[in-house]
Amino acid sequence: QYKFRDLTIEELKDVNKTYPNFTFSMNTYTFKDGSQKDLLNFSGTVPVKYGNSYNIPIRLWILDSHPFAPPICFLKPTVNMGIVVGKHVDAQGRIYLPYLQNWSHPKSTVIGLIKEMIAKFEEELPLYSLSSSDAARQSELLSYIAKITEGETDMKLKSKIGSGKNEGNFNKITVVGAGDLGIACVLAVAAKGAADKVVLLDLSEGAAKGGTMDLEIFALPNVEISKDFSASADSRVVVLTVNSLGNAQTYLDVLQSNVDLFRGIIPAISHYSQNAVLLVASHPVEVMTYVSWKLSTFPKSRVIGVGANLDTERLQYVLTNLLKAQELAKDAWIIGEQGEDKVPSWTRSHLAARQTEAMAARNSREKVANRAMEVLKGKGQRSWSVGLSVADLTDSILKDTRKVHSVSTLAKGCCSINSEVFLSLPCILGTSGVIETVELEEDPLVQEKLQSSAGSIHDLLQQLKL
Repeated sequence: QYKFRDLTIEELKDVNKTYPNFTFSMNTYTFKDGSQKDLLNFSGTVPVKYGNSYNIPIRLWILDSHPFAPPICFLKPTVNMGIVVGKHVDAQGRIYLPYLQNWSHPKSTVIGLIKEMIAKFEEELPLYSLSSSDAARQSELLSYIAKITEGETDMKLKSKIGSGKNEGNFNKITVVGAGDLGIACVLAVAAKGAADKVVLLDLSEGAAKGGTMDLEIFALPNVEISKDFSASADSRVVVLTVNSLGNAQTYLDVLQSNVDLFRGIIPAISHYSQNAVLLVASHPVEVMTYVSWKLSTFPKSRVIGVGANLDTERLQYVLTNLLKAQELAKDAWIIGEQGEDKVPSWTRSHLAARQTEAMAARNSREKVANRAMEVLKGKGQRSWSVGLSVADLTDSILKDTRKVHSVSTLAKGCCSINSEVFLSLPCILGTSGVIETVELEEDPLVQEKLQSSAGSIHDLLQQLKL
């Protein structure tokens, strides 16, 4: 059933020579969508030096399109080992590495993958030793997990594992701003079900009115409305939707008014939720994300803007469902500056092995992409649609899904951009915000567009008083 059987066998022979402790077998692998497939896999240990020497147990599943697709990698801890969730490992023990993201045959090999795995594990050890009592609890937890069916909520899981909430795992989101966008975000996040509690921070003057009053009348479970910054304490994600409604005359005046507004919000939010991810939906998102980053003093990974996430999801939907180009949709992204200056781009695709095939595939792909962009013309971003996008992003952060989204992130160092500006780029999101930026195909026109956007945004930022 392996499409490139001979290539796969030759490579695994090399693995066996280098790591003779690995054992090979055929087993059934269950994908996230519930589908199953019999796949070749191998298990063994890799040597890691972290002060002392350790043998880290791993298991690699070889897809039937190998070597043109990367393996699926997991830690394989014993009952006496606990998983250290970090940059390259999630709570289920799945391993995420730049080598996997940038996999490209024949440059990429399983041997090379294992070498990078060892190097990353030597920076951050992925396992720790459990005491006997911890091991017993780990075994009990694993048995619970085995019984959980797909689609059950985190709340149900928590009730099964034990009564009483562990505050460290309490998923609280605060939405700042009670305008149409803020309320749309609250409703979408609540509907998504990823948060245990949603706080709507209403900073408007006077009594509750309009949509805020309606939220109070038709009380939603786990939704709280407050005017006090302390209500946002210990939020894991804070969504910023506020914009100044002053009487500024020029565009620069409007931006400065927004900066002044954020100067009274971000320090308070940062004080009450020091480990939060700030998700900026205020306009213009590139500028206000930069402002939030500077005022919060948070690391760049924990300050992101909604950017082109909505545009990208729409593009991928049109490619998949209307133009029937499912393979193309996986690598298609809207990046850069939100609005008219956004640009379609592609992460590195491995559909074509030879240069001539790659050129033909690229030409065909661009024609389909142009048709998709035509379909999307004129589709604005309404409050409820942005709210759905915000819920999508918060879900990825809270659940540590490691899903790739096109979000506003610090673009310095990308595409020869030397200034500190925020632009939308494909990023892997997790509990700590941006885990990694995914590499784009080299396209001179796209790079020129990004550099132009970066230049104009940087010039604008220089005129603002932070």
